[in-house]
Amino acid sequence: MESINRYLEKLPFWGRLSIDEQELVKKYSSIQKYEKGRLIHGCDSNCLGMITVLKGSIRTYMMSEEGREITLFKLYEKDTCVLAASCIISQITFDTFMTAEEDCDILVIQASAFLQLIEKNIYVKCYMYELSTERFSSVMWSMQQILFMKFDRRLASFLMDEYERTGKNEIKMTHEQIAQNTSSAREVVARMLKRFASEGLVEIKRGTIRLTNVEGLRDII
Repeated sequence: MESINRYLEKLPFWGRLSIDEQELVKKYSSIQKYEKGRLIHGCDSNCLGMITVLKGSIRTYMMSEEGREITLFKLYEKDTCVLAASCIISQITFDTFMTAEEDCDILVIQASAFLQLIEKNIYVKCYMYELSTERFSSVMWSMQQILFMKFDRRLASFLMDEYERTGKNEIKMTHEQIAQNTSSAREVVARMLKRFASEGLVEIKRGTIRLTNVEGLRDII
């Protein structure tokens, strides 16, 4: 319990909760672990509540009836999201999926407790709407890229984002994983990476893309 309290006390709204509300959150919070590739949240899964990533990363996406996936955004350590509480937030009217891209530890405030907070505490309610707006902006950016940006720019942008996030010029992902993250097809990713390799921008290894010309990739964007 001491360990989970340490994380709860870092929540932006924690200091705005009453003693009773803090006790409610403590009672209905848990740290859950998910192995890489496991579904965390989906249209047929239980409504989790508000989640905060403690370790690992999560890909959030939509899926068409034909099974095509469109990545909306990714969550990393310290990121918080309320889309997993969509069952109690009436403004969220579309189904999203969340999958662990790495082994994950996440802090979960159960949906029932989170609902009580947003109904009774204006600070939590405002935080929820602020967070929802931030995620919606991420979704709109992803849609803008898919609809209006050529794939060479999208792929270069994704590679640069991973480089800047990790500080490493080796990206350990398969073509399929990159395709999922760029909302494209594996074959399209393979062709574009082959072009980038012929231009001296990357080196392709099994399960790894090595960036050999960062400035060249940045110029494409």
